[in-house]
Amino acid sequence: MADYEKILFKNIDHPGQDRIETYLKNGGYKAFEKAVKTMTPDEVTGEVVKSGLRGRGGAGFPTGRKWTFLPKDSSKPVYLTVNADESEPGTFKDRELMERDPHLVIEGTLITSYAIKCRTAFIYIRAEFTYAARQLNRAIEEARANGFIGKNILGRGIDIDIILHRGGGAYICGEETALLTSLEGGRGHPRVKPPFPAISGLYGAPTIINNVETLANIPHIVNRGGEWFASIGTEKSTGTKIFCLSGHVNKPGNYELPMGVSLRELIYDYGGGILDDRNLKAVIPGGSSVPVLTADKIDVHLDYESMAEAGSMLGSAGVIVMDETVCMVKAALNMMRFYKHESCGQCTPCHQGTYWLLRILDRIERGRGSMEDLDELIHICDNIDGNTICPLGDAATPGVRSTLQHFRDEYEYHIEHKKCKVSMAPRFV
Repeated sequence: MADYEKILFKNIDHPGQDRIETYLKNGGYKAFEKAVKTMTPDEVTGEVVKSGLRGRGGAGFPTGRKWTFLPKDSSKPVYLTVNADESEPGTFKDRELMERDPHLVIEGTLITSYAIKCRTAFIYIRAEFTYAARQLNRAIEEARANGFIGKNILGRGIDIDIILHRGGGAYICGEETALLTSLEGGRGHPRVKPPFPAISGLYGAPTIINNVETLANIPHIVNRGGEWFASIGTEKSTGTKIFCLSGHVNKPGNYELPMGVSLRELIYDYGGGILDDRNLKAVIPGGSSVPVLTADKIDVHLDYESMAEAGSMLGSAGVIVMDETVCMVKAALNMMRFYKHESCGQCTPCHQGTYWLLRILDRIERGRGSMEDLDELIHICDNIDGNTICPLGDAATPGVRSTLQHFRDEYEYHIEHKKCKVSMAPRFV
């Protein structure tokens, strides 16, 4: 097991790290002071561009480049929205950051606000994160009391306010435009793009939307430089990443490792191997919205490019491990129950498609399916993919496509024998 330097989790285990006194003792808000006192907003953006930091919410778009999309001559205010609506099944990294090191998130928000010349930033947090919301609220008030939030910050004539907004408990609001609609008080329906949020976002004004983990990297990049960050990981996937390991492993949890570490190393060296010494069957490497990988693919490197070559995606790095006891038909059914429930209903292909995928999968699982159903599953997926306003429809189909591609024999066994091929019931999926 290699000994890697922790960045985001460097101080997370320190007692009292969630309080500003401890955070300041550990060097907290020094990066914000450095940015405000010694750097221009463009210089901060330049360092982030140089770092190669890519968004940690799932899409992996270059963060600094996204900031440069803001119009230079707009008369409207610029807003920053922190996407803390962590709802992807298998993902729980942002929650730990917000609960255990909330000031790191606040400092990253402040530096980003300074870089994009934003005076009001919103943190849109998942409704179920009650404790994380309390931690962030307290951190905001502590930062305000210490002069890091408010008017004329650090005597530099800079005004920045941060407002915490509790979401409505909908997966769809993790999609950036649905998040903005919800933040404005409407129902969380995604918007047609273009225009993109950087041009017309919150209240029709230029808006940058970044994930919690993304912003938690910003103070470290400002402190140590973009070139330092770019030296970690791979050439195109720089820095460290928090991998959320769950399922049939001995030591589930969040692991901060450099981009490019292998899936095998994560599961066996850090996760302690498969629970009860069973055989590995499949892995979902990036949250439930990405294709399943079979056991023979675990030497793949965990970065955006390598995962794409392996036929899946890094996504939000929610690594879900499934052992030999898992019925892949039932796993696909469970995932489809989630996506059908969370579809906002705005797009017919998604709203109706997820309903029919769920219905057919349930029929197969109950031993009432036919071989024609397998072709129908693919036909429905084809009619969903690329035909919806937001990516939820596209996120609902990989679980069906990939399990059918790699484990078609289990589907056929259900149909032919009217029962599951796997004798032991799965425990975690």
